[in-house]
Amino acid sequence: MRLRFDNSPKRSTNLSLNAKMLDMARELGMNLSQTVDALLADEVRRRYWARWNEDNKEAVAAYNERIAREGLPLARYRSFMKGR
Repeated sequence: MRLRFDNSPKRSTNLSLNAKMLDMARELGMNLSQTVDALLADEVRRRYWARWNEDNKEAVAAYNERIAREGLPLARYRSFMKGR
């Protein structure tokens, strides 16, 4: 699953930012909305997957144990791995 945020409407919000950093960003011609939007999307994705991993760690561990014990379910059909 891929988290996608494109094609979503924009919503106004107020942010409190470091004044010196804000002045420098404006001086550099940065698009603040675009920059914050991209950085926030990256952080939301990171936290989403961190939570997913935490919420599903028992299931993932059980699956990995099963694969270690029984092998991959369709391994016999994997012609590219023969002889290894």
